[in-house]
Amino acid sequence: MAVASAAVLSLDCAEPEALAEFYAQVLGADIQPVTTPDRIEIVAPGGSRMAFLRDHGFAPPSWPRPDNSQQAHLDLLVEDIDAAERQVVDMGARPLDTKHNGGPRDVRIYSDPAGHPFSLREV
Repeated sequence: MAVASAAVLSLDCAEPEALAEFYAQVLGADIQPVTTPDRIEIVAPGGSRMAFLRDHGFAPPSWPRPDNSQQAHLDLLVEDIDAAERQVVDMGARPLDTKHNGGPRDVRIYSDPAGHPFSLREV
């Protein structure tokens, strides 16, 4: 028997409204009615959920961190990585590691507007 019925990926940030809007656009998700301005949730088609939590002292993570263990990041599975790259950059993402783009194992790493790393991977 499962302990939990679902999981929500929660990201700390300075501006939850702006980050929720970014990921809602990226995932085609709906922003849920706000119950508190310090926590905003989105629900994507298929049921994936994310929450954005206000942290007044938020400092963006760094990428990469070779002397520390790997940070968590979000992998976004896309059909056309070149088109997805153009879209996320237009929405405010910043490239972190795109030098190895191309080929069958193409992975491109970006930061969202608050600095959290995420990758685009072709399915």
